[in-house]
Amino acid sequence: MLLALVDSMMEQFNISKTAVIATGCVTALTLAGLLFVKQESQKRQSMAGDATGSDSEEKKVSIDKTKFPGGHITIYYATQTGTAESFAQQLEREGVEQGFHIHIEDMEETSLEKLTAHSVFGEDDDGDDSGTTSRAIILAATYGEGEPTDNSTEMVNEMKESTEDESMKTVLEGLEYCVFGLGNKQYEHYNAMGKFFDSSLESFGAKRIIPLGMGDDDNDLEGDFESWKDQMWVALRKKYCHGAALPVKNDSDEFKLPDCEYKIEYHSKGTPADKIELDKVHGSSKPYFTSVDCPVVTSRELRSPEDGGSTVHMEIDITDKKIEYQTADNLGVLPVNDDAIVESVAKSLGYDLDAVFALSAAGDHEWHGAPFPMPISVRECLTRYLDLTSAPRRSDLKHLVHYAKDSIDRKALQRLSCKEGKKEYKEKIMDGYVGMVDLLKLCPSLSIPLEHLISACHFLLPRFYTIASSSSEFPNQVHLTVSVTEAKRKDGSVFNGVCSTHLANAKPTSANATVRVFNRPSTFRLPEDPSKPIIMIGPGTGIAPMRALLQERKYQRDVQKKSIGPNTLYFGCKKRSLDYLYQDELEAMQKEKVLDNFYLAFSREKKQKVYVQHLLTQNAEETWEMVDNKGASIYVCGGVRMGHDVTEALTDIAVSQGSMTAQQAKDYMSKLASDGRFVQELWA
Repeated sequence: MLLALVDSMMEQFNISKTAVIATGCVTALTLAGLLFVKQESQKRQSMAGDATGSDSEEKKVSIDKTKFPGGHITIYYATQTGTAESFAQQLEREGVEQGFHIHIEDMEETSLEKLTAHSVFGEDDDGDDSGTTSRAIILAATYGEGEPTDNSTEMVNEMKESTEDESMKTVLEGLEYCVFGLGNKQYEHYNAMGKFFDSSLESFGAKRIIPLGMGDDDNDLEGDFESWKDQMWVALRKKYCHGAALPVKNDSDEFKLPDCEYKIEYHSKGTPADKIELDKVHGSSKPYFTSVDCPVVTSRELRSPEDGGSTVHMEIDITDKKIEYQTADNLGVLPVNDDAIVESVAKSLGYDLDAVFALSAAGDHEWHGAPFPMPISVRECLTRYLDLTSAPRRSDLKHLVHYAKDSIDRKALQRLSCKEGKKEYKEKIMDGYVGMVDLLKLCPSLSIPLEHLISACHFLLPRFYTIASSSSEFPNQVHLTVSVTEAKRKDGSVFNGVCSTHLANAKPTSANATVRVFNRPSTFRLPEDPSKPIIMIGPGTGIAPMRALLQERKYQRDVQKKSIGPNTLYFGCKKRSLDYLYQDELEAMQKEKVLDNFYLAFSREKKQKVYVQHLLTQNAEETWEMVDNKGASIYVCGGVRMGHDVTEALTDIAVSQGSMTAQQAKDYMSKLASDGRFVQELWA
């Protein structure tokens, strides 16, 4: 009877994907030669402190061997989107029951020599019986085409620079480690950073505990991590716990709140936020403190109403906003949850949206810096900082079991979060676009105190859009090309992408006509010699940076009176009458002879589909002449698969026109990329 009730309840999740999500020109970013912004280095605050942290150094603590027979392990995460950090937090939660004291550290905050700074059993400890003085778990994401994440770039550079230094060959002796890499097989250099850390640590004298684990985000990243961590815990217990009794896991059906990293203090309503210095802010939260509100002055639809989707051209005024950008940079946009979603969550959990609070570290938990400006109202927190609509991971559902008072809700969450429930989870949560706001309705017995919700929820991440304007022509404006994400669920309701919907609704005439943004450099840079030709390949919203580059070339010619080389553009879409973005502008540039060669691929106008890579192949001789003889630079923006097809087409052109072997052609393309003449920004 109970299982029948669970089945009945689970039918409420019976939602499936019935529409393809438009991805927009959000650069997720895959970069042929990444130019990154080095985030200002921060020192992580240790142990409990006030909400803004303290200036004290990390406390030396002794490890209770009865509670933690395995001793201390430090987890270092290298992350771009927060996934590696969330995996670290998952391991931290599991550490106690496995017999280990876990400390989490941002890769940005450490160095090669500091990897051996954390002793196994605390202050004045000489290591375990094997002579090990430190242990580390590395969770390393790969960014784009084999590049390090922003927060690990400094460490990667240090490791590379130290490779030839003989004195560094033993710098990590006494360290034992294991590495899990987060990657995506759609990209050519799959899990490059996981492989790099795994081999580099060994080259500096550290000892590997278990083989490198690798997760594929194009398939089942979480499942890959789950399998690896289960093997890891077995190996760690066997190696370090020496048969010691471990804490007994509480599997009772009794409702009991789990441990939480935060404690909460409420303030008088209307209390303003404190000024918090950036070195007291959590590393990934810095855009929350540095972004600025800018007005939207133009918003117009670029696609035909007959197309059924929406791509919006936006113009954002940055006059006097202390934002400077270069042509075709990336604009980071902070998403905002819809008011109805915020009010629904507050109603489900009984929150007072006008209440004002601040957070600090609870108990023995470390303070990792302010997660957002504080004191803050509940409304502002839910609106701007917590991800309430994205599908939670299976590990998140497993954690939410602790907050369900009703046994039916608990069993439903357990079923979806277990290994055997992967298929059901994908169908009902992932494909159904079920987020926290939906779970609270489907599992109404969930009772989550505010500080626990903040700890359990993922934060809203900035979305990066390749800027579609020239900074020379529009120094006080930033233009964006935004594909609005929308998908229909099986029950007829609609899932709306949180950031693209926010941008689409921020019309000049609306009450919410401002967006919170910051700039980030991209790799799209025109040749230093403007007389060199350029080849641009940007189907769909990949046209955004190409529009910016063409505007810049026009400015160089008409205003700066420079001699510019030929400009070639490949653009593709479904049909001329449906989604030919910026048609009037592009054809005007062609008439003005800014755009010398213009090739269009309409994939749905003929029986046989035509894509940009097909046109590129047809123009093999012309392309090779510009690239090899005239020194053209090539720019590509769009989906990963398109990028790979274009790379393959260019490689084939090098073979056929340059009389090269396949390997020579591949090396030729790699050399173009390293010289900055073959630049890609792609998204999965």
